[in-house]
Amino acid sequence: MLQRAMLQTICIVYFLLLSSIFPLGCSTFNLTSFPTPRPYPEAVAQEVHRIVNASISRRQVMEKEAAPCLTGNPIDDCWKCDPEWPNNRQKLADCAIGFGQYAMGGKNGEYYVVTDDSDDDPVNPRPGTLRYGVIQDEPLWIVFPSNMLIKLKEELIFNSYKTLDGRGANVHIVGGGCLTLQYISNIIIHNIHIHHCVQSGNTNVRSSPSHYGYRTLSDGDGISIFGSKDIWIDHCSLSHCKDGLIDAVMGSTGITISNNFFSHHNEVMLLGHSDDYTPDTGMQVTIAFNHFGEKLVQRMPRCRKGYVHVVNNDFTAWEMYAIGGSGNPTINSQGNRYTAPSDPNAKEVTKRLETPDGDWKGWNWRSEGDVLVNGAFFVASGQGLEVKYEKAYSVEPKSADQIDFLTMHSGVLGVGGRDNNLGMWSTGANGGEGGSGSDDEFSDDYSGGAPSLTMPFMCTIFALLFAISCLFYSNIAIEMNSKL
Repeated sequence: MLQRAMLQTICIVYFLLLSSIFPLGCSTFNLTSFPTPRPYPEAVAQEVHRIVNASISRRQVMEKEAAPCLTGNPIDDCWKCDPEWPNNRQKLADCAIGFGQYAMGGKNGEYYVVTDDSDDDPVNPRPGTLRYGVIQDEPLWIVFPSNMLIKLKEELIFNSYKTLDGRGANVHIVGGGCLTLQYISNIIIHNIHIHHCVQSGNTNVRSSPSHYGYRTLSDGDGISIFGSKDIWIDHCSLSHCKDGLIDAVMGSTGITISNNFFSHHNEVMLLGHSDDYTPDTGMQVTIAFNHFGEKLVQRMPRCRKGYVHVVNNDFTAWEMYAIGGSGNPTINSQGNRYTAPSDPNAKEVTKRLETPDGDWKGWNWRSEGDVLVNGAFFVASGQGLEVKYEKAYSVEPKSADQIDFLTMHSGVLGVGGRDNNLGMWSTGANGGEGGSGSDDEFSDDYSGGAPSLTMPFMCTIFALLFAISCLFYSNIAIEMNSKL
């Protein structure tokens, strides 16, 4: 018995050592299960339309009464018309809609004030820095007392239950990484400029007060969501990143991406790790009230598996396609405005990627109430759509003619606005005119492909399999020895 216990202890120690070597080791070790999707996604889509229609009706009444606050956007209606919102910032956590509506962020937690815009030490960040705040274990509502340009040295790895609240300041995050949400939950990112994110890594980075680990080379995404749930990204402006502006992979679910402004990028948004990665079947994402602006090429989004509700967005133009997919995702497009480019060969909104026609005919891709401009056309597919989507369409999406009102304030609100569109930071860290940086500082290389996460993930799986096999063979060896 003593011999068996010693061998099993050695196996466990080996596993822990191997896990600590690889960048995803500890995260995988702590993950108890994949995020659970909502059982009735059509009901969530229906509720979104109910909320939108109620907000538009409220706006119409307020217009007649000459009310001072007119939005028609249900998320903004929830907090923006309250003149006391700066004294009740955490009200924002009650305002999400769609699949990310349960994202609490740092609600009921302490306020953390970012007073230091530096990022000198990714392993031992100083109190007052953004990095120090996002890695803490407890819920935190993170605010910025002044305009800031935060140049990340490495990936900014979040812990659960955090809110980045950039309202009232002009906050730009650029550099290495940028934002990484890995095996966590309950994150709100609001009113932040995220741009010129580049690859970083091959070094140690802290992810919590008690742990740091070695990170391989990152993809250079603006926001990378990896195996996480209950995420809400709202009123951010994103552009000019090495890989994706927002990528959600490895079974992530419960995500709302709303009121954002996307521009100047190739592969905008990826939802799903690979066509054969089964946990992504449970991915559920709401994409609402966003403005897909100038100089965008493709992936708005590009979907693999899961259920994606694309509702009341304004697609100004694209170079290849707007919405693409493979792996049989469900795409529910409702009340959007798709304005096709002048290129006669790029009028189609949709694109089935790397899939023969016969294989995608049964995929559920539906367009309902969309406005198609300048020759744009949406190729729907799927059998029995009317029956499958009956609940989702019981509230008719009549709000497409209100797209201007729903998306007019997309992107960062107030000071700073959409100043990152052209690749220059037209307001400095102290709010003055003149650039804080330029395109020369960060490359706008659009050649990066889809995220490559296979190697580190497989390394961690190898460590786990090694430990299991070690325990198994140690038992056999001991039993054989006892028979001799």
